[in-house]
Amino acid sequence: MINNIKFFWEVLKDTFTEWNTSTASRDSASLAYYAIFSIPGLLIIIIWIAGNFFGEEAIRGQISTQISGLMGTDVAKSVESMIAGALIDKQNIFMKAVGIGSLVFGSTTLFFQLQHSLNTLWDVQSAPKKALIKFLLDRANSLGMILILGFLLMITMILSSAISLFNTWITNYFGFETYMLVELVNFAVGFALVMLLFALMFKFLPDVQISWRPVWKGAILTTILFTLGKFLLSLYFSNFKPTSTFGTAGTVILIMMWINYSCMLIFFGAEFTKVYSYKRGYKIIPSKHAKWSDAKLYEDSHKEQTTQNEST
Repeated sequence: MINNIKFFWEVLKDTFTEWNTSTASRDSASLAYYAIFSIPGLLIIIIWIAGNFFGEEAIRGQISTQISGLMGTDVAKSVESMIAGALIDKQNIFMKAVGIGSLVFGSTTLFFQLQHSLNTLWDVQSAPKKALIKFLLDRANSLGMILILGFLLMITMILSSAISLFNTWITNYFGFETYMLVELVNFAVGFALVMLLFALMFKFLPDVQISWRPVWKGAILTTILFTLGKFLLSLYFSNFKPTSTFGTAGTVILIMMWINYSCMLIFFGAEFTKVYSYKRGYKIIPSKHAKWSDAKLYEDSHKEQTTQNEST
């Protein structure tokens, strides 16, 4: 037990050192910028997917509620306006096809850029001869992450709706303690869904083949930090009203702050996964459409040469 705690602490320290000296801050800021252009398409695609099961109005209301609880009603209203402005005319087939294509391209840009940043963290790059195939696969992976987001949103909505529907009934017939237990279960399921999302990001977005065990370790740590940060940011947004400081640009600033923070946590979790994998000796190789970066190959060659010189 003590050895595991010491090992975890060593991994955590090395992770912070690597993360602090990496380009995580710069990449997070870039992704926050891309997110502004990706969010309308991303949300509309999610609304289309989940709306087939619960109705578009219900899903839009759920998204608005989540955003309002985190960043306030002003931001929620602005996001609703963004969604309304990006809606596609369903009467014109040609414009609908063009609109869907632009939405898919725009919405996948965020995950596409996130994948490139994770590849940099793992020291891999696309194989030159397979650049076109790799580009298409990356866009497909990004769209897949959006579909997963829609699926997770549906599950979250089902749980929230069930809790709200049986709120009074549970309290009256089983007592307040049982209701709190149900709320705890609801929180645990939500925590598990977020952890699953991070695990899928760490496993499938970067172009490396890694074991699931370090992926789950990194996902658990990232989810804990994400949940804590979400609570603290919601307190900050509700008490200090930063939208009043930035004026009309407040909504955009808050969204970029949230995305920037989330991406920095994702990079920290990915860095933890990487450090943990190497320290535990897990085999890590690039995917078939990628290769080690030139910097990685040079570093490995230099280490090998140094080892040979020391042995002689």
